[in-house]
Amino acid sequence: MATHGQAQSGLGRIVSEIEETAIALILGLMTIITFINVVLRYGFNTGIIWGLEAVTFLFAWLVLFGMSYAVKVTAHLGVDAVINLFNEGPRKVLAVIAGLICVIYAGLLMKGAWDYWAPFAGLDATSGRWFPTGFENSRDQAWYEVIDIPVPEWLRFIEPIMNEGEAYEKLPRFIPYFMLPFGAALLLLRFVQATLNVITGRQTSLIVSHEAEDAVEDVKHMNAEG
Repeated sequence: MATHGQAQSGLGRIVSEIEETAIALILGLMTIITFINVVLRYGFNTGIIWGLEAVTFLFAWLVLFGMSYAVKVTAHLGVDAVINLFNEGPRKVLAVIAGLICVIYAGLLMKGAWDYWAPFAGLDATSGRWFPTGFENSRDQAWYEVIDIPVPEWLRFIEPIMNEGEAYEKLPRFIPYFMLPFGAALLLLRFVQATLNVITGRQTSLIVSHEAEDAVEDVKHMNAEG
């Protein structure tokens, strides 16, 4: 089975670095913002007004990064009791079928994520009910803002581009919402990679984690040592 340390292509290494760095940064920022807010709230009876909204967005980003990263390291939970009843050949066929279903699912998720995000970025959504058949005009919602997070001064350059020169008071929504199509694209990439690994024999299963069984074995081992 492919492991986390397996040699990767250049694109694979870049994507892995993005995922791992982003997950570490997000966890760190969530911890720092929450800690500061707790200290301010209970020590000084004040707080960071935009802290809760920022942590909420960061948590959503963490989930979206995490779902693709978990595919890469085969950390998603799965039930393979029935699949393991089959011999290696049929088991591989079933794993490939499962992979293709996951690829289709990720493709649909990416289309939905793009169609939701595109209006906030002043872009066109895709046409077609299930699969994109082109692009169609969608209502420009680039002026929509978040509730509390102020817009950094260094982002003012986007106002003539995205908001017809009008000043943003809060962070425009298309920035935190960009994680939706980006996360879906990462998930699609990881499912494609995992399916190809199954087809080429570098993995024997898709995204099965035997976390519960491993925990039971650890307890048995500890009891045996005791």
